[in-house]
Amino acid sequence: MSDAPRPVMVSGAQPGAGHYAEFIAHPAHFMLRAWRECGELAEFDLGGVRNVLMVGPEAHEAVFRAPDDQLSASEPYKYMVPVFGEGIQYGAPLAIERQQVKFLSNAVRAEKMKGYARVIAKEVEDFVAGWGDEGERDFYDEFKELVLRTSTHCLMGGEFRARLTDEFGTLFHDLEQAISPQAVVDAHSGSDAFAKRDKARARLQDLLMQTVEERRREGGRHPDMLDVFLNAHYADGSALADELIPGMVVWIMFAGFHTSSNTASWTAVELARHPELTPPIAGEIDGVYRPGGDLSYAGLRELPALDGFVGEVLRLHPPLVTLQRAVLRSFEYKGNVFEPGVVLNISPYVSHRVPEQFPDPERFDPTRPPPGNVFAAIPFGGGRRKCVGNAFALLQVKSIFCALLARYELSPVDPPESYVDIMPSLILRPSEPCRLRYRRRG
Repeated sequence: MSDAPRPVMVSGAQPGAGHYAEFIAHPAHFMLRAWRECGELAEFDLGGVRNVLMVGPEAHEAVFRAPDDQLSASEPYKYMVPVFGEGIQYGAPLAIERQQVKFLSNAVRAEKMKGYARVIAKEVEDFVAGWGDEGERDFYDEFKELVLRTSTHCLMGGEFRARLTDEFGTLFHDLEQAISPQAVVDAHSGSDAFAKRDKARARLQDLLMQTVEERRREGGRHPDMLDVFLNAHYADGSALADELIPGMVVWIMFAGFHTSSNTASWTAVELARHPELTPPIAGEIDGVYRPGGDLSYAGLRELPALDGFVGEVLRLHPPLVTLQRAVLRSFEYKGNVFEPGVVLNISPYVSHRVPEQFPDPERFDPTRPPPGNVFAAIPFGGGRRKCVGNAFALLQVKSIFCALLARYELSPVDPPESYVDIMPSLILRPSEPCRLRYRRRG
């Protein structure tokens, strides 16, 4: 093994801490530098833990196709256990977690999505109803609020949505702030963010359990995701425990919320920065939807120009910057042998900038052809562990822009180049303020 090649180490490591300080400052920018400096495989050190960045479709496929008992998706994400709860996803045995993924998949089946499309469309209609003919808004803040409304309505039903207060958004924000680069190294330190996380998670458990208990008392069936969880059973016939249902709700919220709100924000910014690209999108929306009318799931699937635009947004601004796997059994790639204890990293942010797969990668071009390899574009990951919330997230984004572009044209308030990616947590999002101007279409 000593004669096996080893990836090039990224420059700038500090004694004891390695690359920790640069990584936590902006993980996306750090990994982009690592790739540009070292190539397909780049080794870096996070506080003594050996990490390797793997870039390109060949590397992605090798990692995504590896079995769970060789490359573990659970081990690097143990910092999510305090967020989702013990017994849910990364806090559950692998066999249980895989069945819980199926519960989530059942909640976003096509027949369920048809109902969600109507719910989301009505929420969006109500949200923009008072915007008037023109104005300026912070679209990042607006879309966070809107996606919170649509997500809770589809997840927990109309009764819960009717009782929704600012508290729920604040609690969810406190969970989100704890998903930080610091959490990757130690998610149980005495940090104020982690203390707020634990307090918020306990309060969310209480709030969500109230609705679970109400449903159990009332019985009946409902067209929301909670109904799926209430009726979910494992392969041995046992039911999903009621006390775990709030964790399932938080899990699917995280799987779709950031993708929806951040991708919607960046879609609005790119539309404002590229007004010449809006007419074909607005034209196809006009063909399936009118303000105040019904927006069908079938209609949302007939918007290729909007699909291409959102796809290019996800290429340049993927919400998930790094996907990690911990080596449990020796893993070999192109002669490099990675032993247990090594953490492998795949970065959509970096991989979507490989010019061999995406020519002129920094240019925003929604008409660019898809890459030749299915593992080149990975905004939601790949393989068996591709993000289960991606279809629901895209449904929300497309519903938002059907309502928005049927009414308004967008333009930047600030210089176009001032809208940049930032990472206050492990989720990539637009810088603040994210102010845009909207004006009623003529």
